[in-house]
Amino acid sequence: MAHFIFNEEHEELRRTVRRFVEKEVAPFAQEWDERGDFPSAMFERMGELGFLGLHLPEEYGGQGGDLVSYIVMIEELVRSGSGGFPMGIAVQAGFVIPVLEKFGSEQQKRDYLMPSIAGKRIACLGITEPEAGSDVSNVKTTARLDGDEYVINGSKTFITNGLRADYVLLVAKTSPEKGYKGFSLFLVDKNLKGFEVGKKIEKVGMRCSDTVELFFDDCRAPASALLGKRDEGFTQIMWELNGERLVGAAGTIAGARHMIDLTLDYIKQRKVFGKPIASYQVWQHRMAAAAAKVEAAQNLVYTTLWRFLRGEYPVKEIAMCKVLCGQTCFEVADDCIQAFGGYGYTSEYAIGRMWRDARLHRIGGGSDEIMLEIIAKQMGL
Repeated sequence: MAHFIFNEEHEELRRTVRRFVEKEVAPFAQEWDERGDFPSAMFERMGELGFLGLHLPEEYGGQGGDLVSYIVMIEELVRSGSGGFPMGIAVQAGFVIPVLEKFGSEQQKRDYLMPSIAGKRIACLGITEPEAGSDVSNVKTTARLDGDEYVINGSKTFITNGLRADYVLLVAKTSPEKGYKGFSLFLVDKNLKGFEVGKKIEKVGMRCSDTVELFFDDCRAPASALLGKRDEGFTQIMWELNGERLVGAAGTIAGARHMIDLTLDYIKQRKVFGKPIASYQVWQHRMAAAAAKVEAAQNLVYTTLWRFLRGEYPVKEIAMCKVLCGQTCFEVADDCIQAFGGYGYTSEYAIGRMWRDARLHRIGGGSDEIMLEIIAKQMGL
């Protein structure tokens, strides 16, 4: 086993997910990338297999597993060679669903959580705005209580799954005068009047993951749309963001390891001047250095995850995982595409697509600069 946090059940799950990826995802990664999306039916397919609720209670349709089970799934999904597909699935299974399970009412769990675990309802997460990304406290979208409805006004941008989602887990200000203590979370159905989905945003990478803007113009949501307690949304969403960053770091560095595996296979076969590329010391050293960086970063993720599972809340180390894994992944991607030479820059090989996808890891979910700010503050600076 790769690390002591994994047991035999986790490894059996790994084999199961890997078979699914090899048969139902990887063969279509290039097609989905060129098309600009993946079939929405994949959510229901993964729901049928139990993959969307691995770490959720059985009473809501989950598998009753732990967070490590979910990490295993994410690590295997990145082996598809597609960054966009795991991202879309992660928003549903890793970002929205856990918040629903933790803060939702029983009615909300029946209406949203259970069908989301089954893949029958698709979710997106509405945090980022034109002037508020990693700085959640700068969110401008408001939700004003009017009778038994909340009137929502504002906009969101860079919303993954936003085009296909049935509902959004929305962050909005309910008490603007309270600053960061005046945010709340809402479950807002897309079919509500005043809720508009903007045009799809074309991206450099992660192309099969749909990304859009969302607009709210006097959108009226029922009071029952409030998730958890009013004005406690900031605490709730920061809990979600740290979990997102830890899971994201695990997937990011697993992707780097997969790129090394692909590159090792290639340089052992590809010949230059009559010899395999792997026989040249420059590439032996470059791959050895890449493997060492990945091993170190991955073990930091696993150790931080172990602490998180024990009830600790290691904010500094989670930020370290996020920034280190993002930087390492892109450095490794750059080394690997170089090993493929001109072929790596074509659509014939997956490494070019993975290289493009890897760049987002240093931006999404909290940029490198924001992560370093968090680390510095936790160090007392």
